[in-house]
Amino acid sequence: MKRSPNPERDPTTTDKPNSTQPPPAPADGRNSEQPSPAPADGPVSGQASPTPADGPAPLSVSATAADAPAPPLGPPAPDGESRTGWAGGKAKVGRWTLRVVVVLLVPLLIAETALRINYTGDPKAGTYSRSRDSLWLGHAWVDGRKTDADVTALAARLADTGIRDLYVHAGPLEHNGTLPKSAYPKARWLITAVHRKLPGVRVQAWLGDEVAPEKPYAMHLEKEETRDAVVESARQVVGAGFDGVHFDLEPLHSGDRNYLALLDALRPATPLLSVAAHQIDPLPAFHSFWGTVTGHPKWWSQEYFGQVARRVDQIAVMSYDTMQPLQSLYGGYVAQQTSLALEVTPRSTELLMGLPFYHENRFGHWAHAETVPAAVRGVRLGLSRTDADRANFGVALYVDFAATEDDWTSYRKDWVRTP
Repeated sequence: MKRSPNPERDPTTTDKPNSTQPPPAPADGRNSEQPSPAPADGPVSGQASPTPADGPAPLSVSATAADAPAPPLGPPAPDGESRTGWAGGKAKVGRWTLRVVVVLLVPLLIAETALRINYTGDPKAGTYSRSRDSLWLGHAWVDGRKTDADVTALAARLADTGIRDLYVHAGPLEHNGTLPKSAYPKARWLITAVHRKLPGVRVQAWLGDEVAPEKPYAMHLEKEETRDAVVESARQVVGAGFDGVHFDLEPLHSGDRNYLALLDALRPATPLLSVAAHQIDPLPAFHSFWGTVTGHPKWWSQEYFGQVARRVDQIAVMSYDTMQPLQSLYGGYVAQQTSLALEVTPRSTELLMGLPFYHENRFGHWAHAETVPAAVRGVRLGLSRTDADRANFGVALYVDFAATEDDWTSYRKDWVRTP
């Protein structure tokens, strides 16, 4: 699943990051729209049998014409088609097209109706911030472009909110799992400044890359040496002063055992292991269907999501880029995702639901639908219905450099409950 905007494309970032023709007339010159004589061994379907002759042909017919054999004809036209096969063929194609549309649209309409219903009702009282929220920050914070004044402004922005973790883009990882230290030259300065001005806020190194098999040129987690290199990169950024490591590897297919092996190896390498997670199947085994149709499975099974959640300290669902065209449908989708994630995430693991702090219009993400108010209401509804008292729960804001004042206002008013 590719999220957008990509932190490597942060505008403040400089590092890598037919028209149909009727059938031609037969070669013998006959008009294809006119019926042909019946074959010698029987009538053409739909035509009456000729009256049998009791004797020789009348003398008025020339001998040449009488003796000439009838030209061979093809088999009778299939049922439902005209003798020409043209109008009937179009009708058959039309019927099959209608059937395909019905087969595809009816389940979709049912699913969308369910999402709209899922958006109704009132969240329970108290389903607000638990002060365990997080914010994704672009690469400009560690490459030298930000100053003390920027950290001061950030501290003022985050004061009296629920933000406890900052995911600072310190990568990307190389495809072999390594990470050049030159990628985050100002990390120590940022970490020190944040700890001084925002006591209690943790600064995590956000590391990511594209992965195989969907991206065959990218990171191959099936290679043990690559996984070992990723673990060493985690140790490296922890040594640089980061409080933890947040991994965003995409697209990860549901059931990928190599990813689970990587997480197992990472646990002892960092005091805080956090991951960005794909969305959960909105319908059973939907990732398999979507993968067959598009080649990009996108979703994880709920079971696999739980397997990942049990291996980490913190898991943030990328609950945006959902293809939903309306706020009510998007909010209902987020409510569903929240419930599905809560059902399989251990209470000891911090679960965060992503909020879209960016604004694009493309297939997969519609800015007028995927809004912060709709997402927050969806989160509260899902939390209310599934585990309203969950303490290790929050929201994750994606991403700082694309956020607007309206996004921050909605987050504070609807989730944090501050003016």
